[in-house]
Amino acid sequence: MMRGLTRYILKQLVVGMVLVTSGLTILLWLSQSLRFIDLIVNKGVSATLFLRLTSMLLPGFLMVVLPIAIFTVVLFVYNKLAGDRELAVMQAAGMSPWDLSKPALALALTIATVSYGLTLWLAPESVRAFRELQWTIRQDVTHLVLKEGEFTDVANGIVVFVGSRSADNVLSNIMIWDTRIRDREVTVMAEEGALVTGAAVPRIHLVNGMRQEYRPSTHEFTTLNFDSYTAEFGDSHPSDEVRFRDARERPLVELFTREPGDGLGEADIRRFRVEGMQRLVLPLQVVGLTVLGLYGLLGGHFNRRGQGGRIAATVAAMVAFQAFALGVNNLAGRTLSMLPLVPVLTLLLIVIPAYLLYPVRRARVPSGLSSGVSGS
Repeated sequence: MMRGLTRYILKQLVVGMVLVTSGLTILLWLSQSLRFIDLIVNKGVSATLFLRLTSMLLPGFLMVVLPIAIFTVVLFVYNKLAGDRELAVMQAAGMSPWDLSKPALALALTIATVSYGLTLWLAPESVRAFRELQWTIRQDVTHLVLKEGEFTDVANGIVVFVGSRSADNVLSNIMIWDTRIRDREVTVMAEEGALVTGAAVPRIHLVNGMRQEYRPSTHEFTTLNFDSYTAEFGDSHPSDEVRFRDARERPLVELFTREPGDGLGEADIRRFRVEGMQRLVLPLQVVGLTVLGLYGLLGGHFNRRGQGGRIAATVAAMVAFQAFALGVNNLAGRTLSMLPLVPVLTLLLIVIPAYLLYPVRRARVPSGLSSGVSGS
């Protein structure tokens, strides 16, 4: 009978986990995808390429969503069982808190295993692929869209205005505002121009115009009239130049073995170490938040008025843990001596609720029997 009850609880947990994880992931994906709308508006990226780019963020979203999702599902399912009196019937049938917890713990261990696959391999690879594709799109002039009568941000510090655009892609009444170099503002105006395709650097060829340069620090102002001029929209990126990879797209071994040098400073190494430790402990938080949720619903006596108070206290404990974890991560990012606190905090999240929910009761020898044994 207990196996049937275990499967019954597990089924509800799995269904709830799928629904909550899907909902939270979609909401997070939609909110983050809005940051890349400019790739469609300004770069002319197709919807298919946009979906491909943003879908690479999903493994990283799952790393964040899974611990919160299983915590929410455990609270919901076990509270529903308590509200429907099913939990009381199961306890009357002889099921201990350990027996009632088995379905949630089995699901948590499964999700933790999947999470290790995400944190150690899939998420870093997806971030790397995302960065490379984003780099390629932003540097590819063939996707650049210059709309008539609008100011377009084509790169960091470069704004382009086009008065009109003919059918053969000839641009008219062009103005370019360039602030990429500190303490120098360059304004270029031309009657006509055209995008240069096939170049390693995004360029636009201008005809019959004027280039003005202003230096705010010295108030110097220079003007140059030209018949032909080529403006670049970005810095050159030769094929042999290595793009800097941040901590999220590097393998775990590299996060713990790299030392300062070769373009890496002390701050980069600290970020590497914190990121590496986060990948190791984040799946364990799935188990910890599961045990915390179980203790919140199974650790006390049944209340006919509902479990609202216990649920609120459990949610508050979860929020407090997340706040402490964030604070510890920030401290570890400043000084690596605080890094051991990251796994310690996660282990406490598992051990303390588990100890309170599944106490180890030691057998006590009656005092009379003890004295009799000693006297003999």
